[in-house]
Order: sequence, then structure tokens, then C-alpha cells
Amino acid sequence: MTVLTSLDGDDLQSIGFGGQPANQVARLAALARDSGVDGIVCSGAEVKAASQAWPDGFFVVPGVRPQGSDVADQKRVVTPRAALDDGASILVIGRPITGAPDPAAALQAIAATL
Repeated sequence: MTVLTSLDGDDLQSIGFGGQPANQVARLAALARDSGVDGIVCSGAEVKAASQAWPDGFFVVPGVRPQGSDVADQKRVVTPRAALDDGASILVIGRPITGAPDPAAALQAIAATL
């Protein structure tokens, strides 16, 4: 895991990490890659930079929200299409599906955007 999608730069500062999430994700991705790890969990906001720096990395992207969805407690979200276009290997789309009145229809609507 790199930086939770529910955190932003101010949150990182409050727990003692300077800089923005992108800088922290880049540092942790390089550390993971150099340590022989296959991939990382990172926000869709940083997956493009991570995948460019680590072309054969595997990227699990949480906090994915369809266009117009409630972001809830997430601060750095992207759409499913944007996450895939930017290099995501796997999308984690929870509440927009599980919290929908018709989860199957919500999933079908998301799939239609891919």
C-alpha cells in the first residue's frame, strides 16, 4: 500500500510526511520495485506516473468512482475508464456498487464505460 485514497497532502503533513501524495507514492513504488515486489496499491491519481516508472508493475487501484458518484470519504478518486487508461491492473470499486439500490445494474453501467 502506498498512500490511502482518503488522504491528501494536508493529511500527510499532519502525520509527519512532507510533500504531496504523488511524491510519497513515487518513493514507495520505487522502493517496492527495487525490493522485487510485483506491484503496489495506489490511487488512480498516481497510477499513471507509477506505471510509467515501472512498466511491468502490477497496480491495484482503489477509490475508483463512476462519473457523478458520491466520493464519500475518498479524496483522490478517478473514473474506472481513467484508471485503466492510466495503467491500472485491477480496479477496486466498492460502495458505488454495494451501496446502489440495484448493484447488478450499477455494475453493468460501470462496465459499459470501459
